[in-house]
Amino acid sequence: MTSVTTTCRDLAELLPAAQTACRLLFQECFKAGIKNIFITETYRSQERQKYLYSQGRTRPGQIVTWTLTSNHKSRLAWDIAVGPPRSLYDVTTLNRVGSIARKLGITWGGDWVGSIDRPHFEVKSSWKMPAGYKLGQVIVPSNSKMQVQLIVEDKKEEIKVTQTWNPGSPAMKTETENFVACAVKDGIIQESHLKDLQNGTMTTDRLMGLYVTIQQRRNNK
Repeated sequence: MTSVTTTCRDLAELLPAAQTACRLLFQECFKAGIKNIFITETYRSQERQKYLYSQGRTRPGQIVTWTLTSNHKSRLAWDIAVGPPRSLYDVTTLNRVGSIARKLGITWGGDWVGSIDRPHFEVKSSWKMPAGYKLGQVIVPSNSKMQVQLIVEDKKEEIKVTQTWNPGSPAMKTETENFVACAVKDGIIQESHLKDLQNGTMTTDRLMGLYVTIQQRRNNK
């Protein structure tokens, strides 16, 4: 069982509506030039919510939450932070993200009265993607070492993109999965990429883009 002190940053732990909303938010932030943001928490158990609520009340430290009933436990909310060179909760950046969230029908904690929570975003389970938007292949970082990335495909190549990767030999499949798993372990990419690869839903074009991304990030370390 996960400890109450452990933070979950996995998008896969959110409900489908929240996963899509979060990815769309990060995609639109990327398009607006905001690439230095990352996920700090997604799902939060009731036990962890109680633990956080006790901070500054029955436990030492500053108060970090004002409620015992958070949408994090409903798998419909996520928190973000800002990477270098900005400060972790840079108000200017979070305000820009909040402005984008409003356009997408995503609730932003910065709009709340009384208990402003700028890093917080949430949706209802009935949330739908607004008309005029299309979700691409966006990489949502879960640490400050990574940046938001959007894999933009040439529209002329869309037919090729639908082809899933089918290696010619079991050895190649194993070697590729090990390569991606190692990148996940090192915090270079999200675990969802490995799951898609193992489930056979990874396209050839996406895998090539992922390979380039991993190599670039290793070289920049």
